Amino acid sequence: MTVAIAKPTIKLADEVWAATLMLHQRHRECADFSIEEIVEFARSTKELRQLEPLRPGFYVHVVQHCVANRPPNPARYRMLFETTAGRRRLFRPGDSYHPQREGGKISPKPEDLPENWLRGLLAWYRGWCSEGAERAVENDPLLALYGSGRDLWADEPADKYVRRLREGWE
Repeated sequence: MTVAIAKPTIKLADEVWAATLMLHQRHRECADFSIEEIVEFARSTKELRQLEPLRPGFYVHVVQHCVANRPPNPARYRMLFETTAGRRRLFRPGDSYHPQREGGKISPKPEDLPENWLRGLLAWYRGWCSEGAERAVENDPLLALYGSGRDLWADEPADKYVRRLREGWE
């Protein structure tokens, strides 16, 4: 009697997410990656290829199915974000996305990932999302102004302050 040992299988979209996340981990200086970089990384990375050979649908998932700010065709995933034509990064909560992708999957469920090394990716992703939100505030000139004038009217209500400024206006 022969016993077949099944290889661990993850959903294709989850594999795209994991490959992109691993690229972000290994190249923290890079804001995004080309489609070709993601595909080649997934094809050659030992951790991912222990799962199974690169499946034919991987490329189209990187190009279309997982990309939040593209029209769904047919998948509604929001796992990647197109920064510019041909470039992707992981989707972060707060990123814009196509309205028909509302409610689409952003990251794998823990039970959908192999127990060993992949589950740690979810914790890393949460931290990466938090870092990105902090950087967005620091780098946005309008968000950087938040609260900058509060000392001007600290001793009086804002409405009274505005009325005082407008005194003498015709």
